[in-house]
Amino acid sequence: MNRTPNILVLMLDQATGTLFPDGPLNALHTPNLKRLAERSKRFSHCYTPSPLCVPARAAFMTGLLPSRTGVYDNAAEFPASIPTFAHNLRRAGYYTALSGKMHFVGPDQLHGFEERLTTDIYPADFGWTPDYQKPGERVDWWYHNLGSVTGAGVAETSNQLEFDDETGFHAEAELLRLARRLDDRPWCLTASFTHPHDPYVTRQRYWDLYENSDLLEPITAAIEFDEQDAHSKRLYLANDHTRFVITPEDIRRSRRAWLGNLSYLDEQIGKLLAILDRCGMTDHTHIVLCADHGDMLGERGLWFKMSFFEGSSRVPLMIAGPGIEAGLIDTPVSLLDVAPTLVDLASVNSSELPLSIDGESLLPLMNGGRRHTPVLMEYAAEGTVTPMVSIRDGRYKFNYCTEDPPQLFDLETDPAESTNLADHPDHSERFTAFLKDVHARWDLAQFDRDVRLSQARRHAVYEALVKGRQHPWDFEPNKRSHDRYMRNHMDLNVVESRARFPKEE
Repeated sequence: MNRTPNILVLMLDQATGTLFPDGPLNALHTPNLKRLAERSKRFSHCYTPSPLCVPARAAFMTGLLPSRTGVYDNAAEFPASIPTFAHNLRRAGYYTALSGKMHFVGPDQLHGFEERLTTDIYPADFGWTPDYQKPGERVDWWYHNLGSVTGAGVAETSNQLEFDDETGFHAEAELLRLARRLDDRPWCLTASFTHPHDPYVTRQRYWDLYENSDLLEPITAAIEFDEQDAHSKRLYLANDHTRFVITPEDIRRSRRAWLGNLSYLDEQIGKLLAILDRCGMTDHTHIVLCADHGDMLGERGLWFKMSFFEGSSRVPLMIAGPGIEAGLIDTPVSLLDVAPTLVDLASVNSSELPLSIDGESLLPLMNGGRRHTPVLMEYAAEGTVTPMVSIRDGRYKFNYCTEDPPQLFDLETDPAESTNLADHPDHSERFTAFLKDVHARWDLAQFDRDVRLSQARRHAVYEALVKGRQHPWDFEPNKRSHDRYMRNHMDLNVVESRARFPKEE
């Protein structure tokens, strides 16, 4: 029997890694994730390449920073010509499938996946393009606002819950199909959920789990607007903060619903892991759990993402599977590293791949080696007026933007990032070294020009395409009903035999 390892990628959306310092915190009601953590390499400090869905996911798929893909924001086209891990695995003989969200923008809605089992939850066109020509502009119809916080609570269903119910259902069905080995190729299935992304609404049974949780209060209280850093002030304005009064109870309810939705995801993921166990696939399947970016959850008064602060930029990452010894790794790593790691797990010869990437495989680090590069982040979407960049190197994080005062944090002694050391005399040499590194790695003036040109082009194209007859790029799943179950071009005996698992003895 072919024992080339299968791969199951489990992706969360807006799940902060600060609650996964060594797998899920004990206070989280996530029994399935905790069991997965017990047999996983756990990365306590993994960072998103960009704290926003579309640029983070394009970077996750490719191992490339947004400045190299051109995927700067939630309406930036992901070029079809850039290889992804799905392309690379497929070239090596893998079957590749996606259930759920990947938020691809543009006409290519597959990017190497052979099958896509659901549509996406968000639009695939250029409608959500920011505009650096209008600094401070707030676009009411698609910008985040704090209504997600003031409206937090319980609901039996929502837009997000309906989507994730479907994502889980199709992922389960696909695993059962793969268990029957009708296709003898190894497989890579990505199940990508949209929770615990806001709106902060969860079902009653998950809400009830966190009635008196110790996690309902932020560690760092809200900071007054005038005392916030420059970028956080822009995020306050982008989120329309003056129109909302956020009470302590709003904060508790929002965090409670977010936590409840993490438990909802735990249940969804538990179903998938149970299928692997029941169908005898666990022992030859690698499992990767990650998220695209985090959520500030009211820390410092900030919500959602779009920031380099830990709550927004840090994500969970766990890897389990054959030959992987469980343990904790504290070395900072990046979501950029997942694509080359998947290629290595599949034993694909990376020297044959046609594009140098910004991430590096985690396998050497998992096997006792060391990481060779610092962790890099970029952000150039709503809430900015020019691109921002960040470097996490060892215990320090350096945030830089040409329009804002720089920030330097010692995350070992100051995990809440409350003290900016950029002007501290004891750190002047470190500050100078970081600044030199920024200018060696990025041409920020060219980065800014590239973003502005991309925005201008997309605004022009979108304005044209919404006039007259429209041809949406949104993915439409093809269920191919004529090839499912029993049809009269089939032999009933063959259909029933092939569909049964385990096979009749």
